[in-house]
Amino acid sequence: MPIDDYLAALSKELWGPRRRKADLLAEARDHLTDAAEAFEADGMDRYDAEQHAVADFGSLDEVAPGYRADLAVSQSRRTAVLLFAALIIQPIVWREGVWSWNSGPDDPNPLNDLLQALVRDVGTIAIAGAVLAVVAAGIGLRYPLVRDHLAGVTTVFALANAAAIGAISLLMALTSPHQNGLLDLGVVCGFVVLPLLLVAQQATRGLRLARA
Repeated sequence: MPIDDYLAALSKELWGPRRRKADLLAEARDHLTDAAEAFEADGMDRYDAEQHAVADFGSLDEVAPGYRADLAVSQSRRTAVLLFAALIIQPIVWREGVWSWNSGPDDPNPLNDLLQALVRDVGTIAIAGAVLAVVAAGIGLRYPLVRDHLAGVTTVFALANAAAIGAISLLMALTSPHQNGLLDLGVVCGFVVLPLLLVAQQATRGLRLARA
């Protein structure tokens, strides 16, 4: 199989972050081209040289799984970074809104106090987990044990936290004691739910890659 045909077939076997996929295919092309040129230097014609280079590189069944694992790690890193970004801005966004729902002694509001404590605790865990996932993704390609499990763990973690924080935040807005409850709901939808939906979308893609 000529190099171009092989790379086209390999591309169809891969999905995930476009930039990383393009980098992997470019690296494969460079390797195959160098190998073909070496065979040509030994006296083969170009077609036979490419055939030998492709054969030495490996069949699609042999090569594609490793590339998919690489793409899964890249996707898990993207998901973790997005989760971190979506949550780290929340104290700033809610400083004058949801975070100011503390009930005072003259106006006890135990439900909002409980929800606020939950969203803070879950958010803190999610931020810490996202940072850990980003670090793990950085070393994942060098350690097969990390690489093989990172994508699945990260995507499930991101989905669970996106769902939990999104649900708690919506409940906080819907039970807001403020007269600007609709404004609070709009802020929560725009600055909490929407970013977390993007996190969930990326996590779903990562789950697909992890199961490939």
